[in-house]
Amino acid sequence: MEPVIEPGYSGSRRGFIEKGVALAIFGGVAGLGVLSGCKGEEDDDGQKVSPPEDLMQEHGLLNRVLLIYDACKTHLTNKESFPREALLNAAGVIRTFVEDYHEKQEENYLFPRFQKANQLTDLVQVLLQQHNAGRAMTDQILQLSKISAPVESDNEKLLKVLTDFNYMYRPHEAREDTILFPAFRKIVSTHEYDSLGEEFENNEQKLFGKGGFEKMVSKVADIEKSLGIYELAQFTPGQYQQ
Repeated sequence: MEPVIEPGYSGSRRGFIEKGVALAIFGGVAGLGVLSGCKGEEDDDGQKVSPPEDLMQEHGLLNRVLLIYDACKTHLTNKESFPREALLNAAGVIRTFVEDYHEKQEENYLFPRFQKANQLTDLVQVLLQQHNAGRAMTDQILQLSKISAPVESDNEKLLKVLTDFNYMYRPHEAREDTILFPAFRKIVSTHEYDSLGEEFENNEQKLFGKGGFEKMVSKVADIEKSLGIYELAQFTPGQYQQ
């Protein structure tokens, strides 16, 4: 069955979006993009990709994993079977790409500069605390997803931690996208701003090889397909379809 989203809660990088959709969730909004293409250092016009743009595009990948978590939550709530390997793999993307790479970029390059400039320091502190909380939750999701014969209490714990994770990360990334990232340009020099975009891309290639982002997008798409949530059209409410 198609999951009902539970209330609760090399080439151009700018040109990599082929399809996109915004999915409204009670208590928050999750963006769902069906992403493919290439993530390079420059766009089609030869312009450098800025650090905030780089990070915001990676948030699109995070949003797709949040939707995967929503689908698994629905199955757990309805006591339905589902491929738990899909959840394990999704949590693996969160651990390797989001937490160990994307968030480390923020922690190593953005947060210290805001603290040095004495700008948005309260926000930075909360964001850092939430990064640490997210890693603890991912530890639990990975552990619970590996249980071959889960009992009801295991599923209840898993449902709770998935709910907590999504509840925290939707406002977390929204604050970064609308407040932190736009303010970053104002606290660094033009040279530093431009060079960081290249450094971000170099760091990604060191960890994941050439086309690392695209590999992660492909992996997430495969997980979506295994859960029956890949097709974009299924999220259009029936009464509005033509």
